[in-house]
Amino acid sequence: MKNRIQTLPCIMIAIGMTAGLVGAQQGNQMDEFGFMREDMTLTLGGNGTSDKDFDTTIATVELGLEYFLTDTVAGAVRQGVSAVDQPGENAWNGSTRLALDYFFPVSPVIPYLGANLGYIYGDGVEESFIGGPEGGIRAFVSESTFINFMVEYQFLFEDADGADEAFDDGRFVYTMGLGVRF
Repeated sequence: MKNRIQTLPCIMIAIGMTAGLVGAQQGNQMDEFGFMREDMTLTLGGNGTSDKDFDTTIATVELGLEYFLTDTVAGAVRQGVSAVDQPGENAWNGSTRLALDYFFPVSPVIPYLGANLGYIYGDGVEESFIGGPEGGIRAFVSESTFINFMVEYQFLFEDADGADEAFDDGRFVYTMGLGVRF
């Protein structure tokens, strides 16, 4: 597990460097496919899982609102809600996170890297702060609509002193969804 965690930053850097090189060669198509300062996006994503007997099912929906501070840097607020259905017990969990992402100027597929910080709460979790690095790809299907795939490495912590130690005990969260630029 520790080797996987140590490899994540290397993979993110490699994606970023590749995207930067490709973007430098392609010129500026960002007006058609991409983002500009003061653009906003709204994304809706989700995932679900069930055990082999469908006794325990978890469904998650995530909504994100993003504002582009520059052509390549965006701040976001994300709200996720999970419903857990298992024999004899149902629960819900939520997370609210703020994020800052850098988008590499490549078009029409745009990779990004960033970080998020927030809070996780609900019936099935111990309430605590949550944070970590994130990265993803947005593929435009029209001038204003894109498919978003994001991977987050999340770790839980009670305070700033515990964040460093909690990093090794994190988890990967994958989200796929649809977004619109306006």
